[in-house]
Amino acid sequence: MIVKDLIDNGFEPVLLISENTELKAAYTSDLLSDVLANGKEDSLLITIQAHKNTVAVSSIVGIKAIIICNNRRVPDDMKQLALNEKVSILRTKEDQFKTSYIVYKLLYGNE
Repeated sequence: MIVKDLIDNGFEPVLLISENTELKAAYTSDLLSDVLANGKEDSLLITIQAHKNTVAVSSIVGIKAIIICNNRRVPDDMKQLALNEKVSILRTKEDQFKTSYIVYKLLYGNE
């Protein structure tokens, strides 16, 4: 899956590094220590945590994109750090459960 697939499926780009960034997996969590321990490189993070620490953790892990759920506002300092760290940010009105389902289907089809 690439970031463009997310955009084509209704996820709103807030900060787009590249539409062609490949995402090999996804992880859903709102606990950043959990993301540090279990997130995967070249993946997508699904969360409601709209703050710059989410980008910092994503950068450490090697996460390439973040989806912020529940239509939460993305603060400017989060966008700036994401730009610096080359992490795309998208947003959705959906909750983490439905977002995870949509992303699963994009990654794995009907497995």
